[in-house]
Amino acid sequence: MRLESRDRGLDDSLVITLAPLDVAQAYALVSDPAHGAAVVMTGMVRNQTAGRPVVALDYQAYEPMAVTVFRQIAVAVRQQWPTVGRVVIWHRIGRLSIGEISVVVAVGSPHRAEAFEGCRYAIDTLKHTAPIWKKELWADGSGSWVNIGNCLVEDVSASGQRHP
Repeated sequence: MRLESRDRGLDDSLVITLAPLDVAQAYALVSDPAHGAAVVMTGMVRNQTAGRPVVALDYQAYEPMAVTVFRQIAVAVRQQWPTVGRVVIWHRIGRLSIGEISVVVAVGSPHRAEAFEGCRYAIDTLKHTAPIWKKELWADGSGSWVNIGNCLVEDVSASGQRHP
């Protein structure tokens, strides 16, 4: 399943998908001749948590709400760093093996500071607010769900106006 949402006129790419994520495509989407910076952040499945061997992660999401949260994040990035161009926020769901990319966040901007700061804000906010859950699957056959922060969702238009 692939859900995609685009903000009005901003051409962001905001996706929840079962398919592998293409980092080169994310880079291409945020690249712009007027920009001097494109920052692409990837999150990958690592082989351990706190020294305990992990064999895979199982991601689940409340997909329509997750895309709404992604849209809010993109709007907030532009409110804080107005020179930012397109924003890419992609997250996989389903079972992912060690080394697979689970999330891609990319931001383009005329200058590197805004691109780095916007990208960091986007991934940090996603991790604390998006309704995406992961279950760590351990080498011994057991698994445990990892808690995320509170999911606070508001309808924020591309203009930054809040809607109840």
